Amino acid sequence: DREGEAIAFHISEIIGDKVVKRVLFNEITKAGIQSGLNSPLELDMNKVNAQQARRIMDRLVGYQVSPFLWKSLTYGLSAGRVQSVALRIICEREAEIKKFVPKEYWTISSTLKDKAGETFKSELFKIDGNTPEISTEQESSSLVSKLKASDFRVKEIKQKDAKRNPAPPFTTSTLQQAGARRKGLSPRNTMRIAQQLYEGVQLHGGELVGLITYMRTDSTRIADEAITAVRGYINSTLGNEYLPEQPRYFKKKKGSQDAHEAVRPTDVTITPESIKNDLSAEQFKLYDLIWRRFVASQMSVAHFKQTSIDIIAGDDILFRTTGSIKTFDGYLNIYPDAKSEGDTFVPSMIEVNEILDLIELTPDQHFTKPPGRFSESGLIRELDNKGIGRPSTYSQIITTLYNRDYVNKDEGRMVPTDLGETVSTVLVKSFPNIFNIEFTAKMEEELDQIESGVQKWRSVLSDFYTPFEKTLSEVSKLSASIKESLQEESDEICEVCGKPMIVKWGRFGKFLSCTGYPECKFSKPLEGSEETHDHVTDEKCEKCGGDMVVKRGRNGEFLACSNYPTCKNTKSIPLGIQCPKDGGDIVARRTKRGRPFFGCSNYPDCDFAMWQKPIAVSCPSCEYAFMVMKGGNSDNPVYLCTNCKNEFDKSDLNIEEKENA
Repeated sequence: DREGEAIAFHISEIIGDKVVKRVLFNEITKAGIQSGLNSPLELDMNKVNAQQARRIMDRLVGYQVSPFLWKSLTYGLSAGRVQSVALRIICEREAEIKKFVPKEYWTISSTLKDKAGETFKSELFKIDGNTPEISTEQESSSLVSKLKASDFRVKEIKQKDAKRNPAPPFTTSTLQQAGARRKGLSPRNTMRIAQQLYEGVQLHGGELVGLITYMRTDSTRIADEAITAVRGYINSTLGNEYLPEQPRYFKKKKGSQDAHEAVRPTDVTITPESIKNDLSAEQFKLYDLIWRRFVASQMSVAHFKQTSIDIIAGDDILFRTTGSIKTFDGYLNIYPDAKSEGDTFVPSMIEVNEILDLIELTPDQHFTKPPGRFSESGLIRELDNKGIGRPSTYSQIITTLYNRDYVNKDEGRMVPTDLGETVSTVLVKSFPNIFNIEFTAKMEEELDQIESGVQKWRSVLSDFYTPFEKTLSEVSKLSASIKESLQEESDEICEVCGKPMIVKWGRFGKFLSCTGYPECKFSKPLEGSEETHDHVTDEKCEKCGGDMVVKRGRNGEFLACSNYPTCKNTKSIPLGIQCPKDGGDIVARRTKRGRPFFGCSNYPDCDFAMWQKPIAVSCPSCEYAFMVMKGGNSDNPVYLCTNCKNEFDKSDLNIEEKENA
């Protein structure tokens, strides 16, 4: 795949002029690795370039749009080329739910008895050839009265044979979906366990054995030797009737890289039950799922006898009874599903034109329901169907949405928070093309075209970056006005100075702030919005690689490693402004005597420092990266550019000081 090809390329650059070959293997077994070593390949620079383009594109969006969010909303937020589109999909579904107006409707079912004495149910299907629309209890009661006075006669009986085909073996996306749906595993846990099964498990006290093939794949392709092995297993253990005449091959999905096989067991004869004692409970769950899906994919189809009985009441009211009986289980023997469990009863002795006895009529009131919120597996399916992102990144995207407090889980469904909806609204309004679903899918297609050699990676990046840079430049000037537009009036009065308080966004959600800022710095949590957990940021600990989280101490907020107490690394929170000397982050610091100042995060290598707090607004005259507040009053402070020394009023610039609340 592209990532592996890029890694191989970087290694070849380090090695230098020596001949470097690329070795591919799909499973960590002796045979799998030996096969790769026996067939080394040349590096595929199209794949390398496709991966390089993706990496640069993702960083351009993440590294440049995230600071825009800090200035427009609050520090610590993140944006991502695919992550933010996933958030948009969740928020747009929530908007549909909120605006949904339920409508009343009624259904009518009948309980009937044939001359053989068999009782069965039949549902109202058509009235005068049209789908019934019964919207009130009065309409329902009127129809029930009419039906009670009608004869029920069998109009038509249809029977047909039906088949159900097995699903393909798992891709990354379908594995995560099935893991959630069938085993209750989150996408992240599914990938973690799959990694363990791929890397190897010690069986029966012997050596490590890789139990499954590589789990990051978008292909349903199966190696010929694996097909031969599974067909032999099916024939010997289940019998010839469970084995189709020819191997089953599955259609390649548009845009799939097809670098790796589907996810399957490396050795089909290692059944789940035979190694249950060597696996943890969750490892067994997932291996059992992968093994069964793979074996079922090469088994015979399941056969059903489907029956449909149409019953006419009066002259124009049609009821219908449908049923299904499984006549051969086929692949369902190994991989049953909810639809296959149990047969649906239909009377066996009933005849056309037979008059039936009406036992009961049951009217039921219903209300239309809004579209459902996404489960994790449902979101993965949506992203996959729309061609957004890569399946190997889906679990991390979902984890990030939770970590940023953009989304909460409620009864197994993903619900956007106020923060998530606000972030999505700001991003979609500010970057309507970049965080557009169709545009993101189109970018995936262009990355595929780089891999196939149709497009040049530099031209794709240029076509992406030129309009992106222009949009970013334009909306960055609006950060302060965006931030101000998100403020809300409140009925609260400042306890210190008596001025009105307004609702603002901070790193820990909404809070109340005095309108007398900066003369009065009083603020307090908004009732019901105070949170106690640490907020995960995009930053990684430079000492151990853990996530850095925002914490509060006696001197305010700071970044600390999430692996505390194992790692005690801490550092100041960046203001979202680059140091003019070396490009580092400007952070709040304190002298030995406790006096606050602002300096470069690369201290002591960089000695940039200043007493005044920099404001993340570039100078209109010289485009210097920041300004400082020199004086004035709270309603109209004066801003100074420390580079060209020009002064500006807030009212002239429409800017607002970036607060750390």
